[in-house]
Amino acid sequence: MICSNYTSGGIKVKFIKILLGIIIFLGIMVVAAYYIGPKLVADQVMEKVSLELQDSGQLETIKQEIENDPELREFLAEGKDVDTSKLPFQTSEEATRVLIKKFGISEIQEIQSKAQNGMTEDEKQDIFNQLESNLTEEEMLALKVLAYKELYK
Repeated sequence: MICSNYTSGGIKVKFIKILLGIIIFLGIMVVAAYYIGPKLVADQVMEKVSLELQDSGQLETIKQEIENDPELREFLAEGKDVDTSKLPFQTSEEATRVLIKKFGISEIQEIQSKAQNGMTEDEKQDIFNQLESNLTEEEMLALKVLAYKELYK
């Protein structure tokens, strides 16, 4: 009997070690997904949007619309002479990650779809209000800087 208790106890210890190893592995996977996942998604979204804008010629249309809208042109001009080192993000990939975290992929895709199909002034204002309510002033300024750089590169 002593021998069977020892074997049973050894199995329990081994089982606990395996269970603990699985829990640690899953914990590492969750942390990795939290840090790596948004970057992968942001990269995919950014690449898709860039390709669609370039392939469809919409990038030129957007530039033209901005040039024809003095209020929007003035809004983006605020990003012209900004020290980017103090901004929360400097690249479009970093901006995409922030936007995905704050809005979610489905909401960003919905905005993209509206933009592709044309938006009314009210829809544009709604999107702008969403941006202002969900982003900090520094994040908004960083978006202006990126938009300005993209339009006037």
